Amino acid sequence: MAKAISALDWVVVRLGDDHNWWVAETSDPVRWDVDGLSIVDPRQVQYLVELVDPLRDYGFDQDVFEAAFIPFRIDKDLGHGKVRLRRMKESLFESDEKLFALPDILDEENGPYADLLDHLTRCRVKMLNDLFKFESKLTVDEVEDEIREDQNSSFIQGKAVHCFEELTAILDYMPAGYDPDEEAPAKGVEEESDDDDLPELDEEEEEKLKNDESLKWDEDEEEGDDDENKDKDKEKDGEDDDEEESSDDEDEKPRPRARGKR
Repeated sequence: MAKAISALDWVVVRLGDDHNWWVAETSDPVRWDVDGLSIVDPRQVQYLVELVDPLRDYGFDQDVFEAAFIPFRIDKDLGHGKVRLRRMKESLFESDEKLFALPDILDEENGPYADLLDHLTRCRVKMLNDLFKFESKLTVDEVEDEIREDQNSSFIQGKAVHCFEELTAILDYMPAGYDPDEEAPAKGVEEESDDDDLPELDEEEEEKLKNDESLKWDEDEEEGDDDENKDKDKEKDGEDDDEEESSDDEDEKPRPRARGKR
């Protein structure tokens, strides 16, 4: 096994129609069959590293993950959607390099990659049983059977299953009828976090916003409405005053004398 891996010095990868990278050629064509051989790109590696982080509380072993992959970095762009990769001795978790990760599948049944799939499944099942109150505890066999059924459907359709999809099927697995969003924070907390994301303005920016004419439109309309209401009130008050004055004038006018009886 070790000799087989050490003999693999470089690979040529191509970008598939599914936007995943697939191995087109290797330095060891005898042991490595490139038919359906997939490789994880740097973006996907980073995503997987983030997905396994919550599993550390449930027995995740980083060494098992590292042992399951052979790291590569870009050596040369060959054009036409192909890139030559050179093998590296770097940690997928600690390296600053943008690394590709080729799963070690020389022994598909008992090799390091097969061990990783089993390890991740057990960690995921343990985490789900801890976070959710299932009627009966979830088992590793149930998860493996469900995932295998989906993969068999792809094989029947003549589609090769990419290793990244194989890994995320485990790391994102949820039983039917359960939603991972149920573990999301309360709405109030989300609203507070949204407010926290708003940028802070300095005094100069605040002053610019205050003097921005486009932002004064609504205020001017409100002020205009207030002025109109005030004018109407004044007119109404003036009419009331006129009525009061006219009534006062009538009171001040001398009343005609009552005619005496003759």
